[in-house]
Amino acid sequence: MGCKNNKIDYIEFPLVKNVETKRFYTQVFGWEFTDWGPNYASFSGAGIDGGFNGEDSAQISVPGVLVILYADDLPQKLKEVEKAGGEIIKPIYQFPGGKRFHFLDPNGIELAVWSE
Repeated sequence: MGCKNNKIDYIEFPLVKNVETKRFYTQVFGWEFTDWGPNYASFSGAGIDGGFNGEDSAQISVPGVLVILYADDLPQKLKEVEKAGGEIIKPIYQFPGGKRFHFLDPNGIELAVWSE
């Protein structure tokens, strides 16, 4: 995959209208989609890989975008986030393609870190 440690690797948007969302971004921007079940679709062709996540029941809020960073050693990165004052809000869990965790930075912004 060519992921680079500690770099932004993936952008995730919330998803409410699956069919309409894919049609819109395909028609307007030429993005291509891969479905990962009924409530998740990844996209390519946007300059950075990303996805639309409808798996969570969370409401869409501003800004509604999840920035996902990559780490070679996920458990070590979680420890570093905690030591630096980040708040882990979703411990390490598996998803198709790897594992990740979510945290809040000192501003209360949610980000995630993943690894294969």
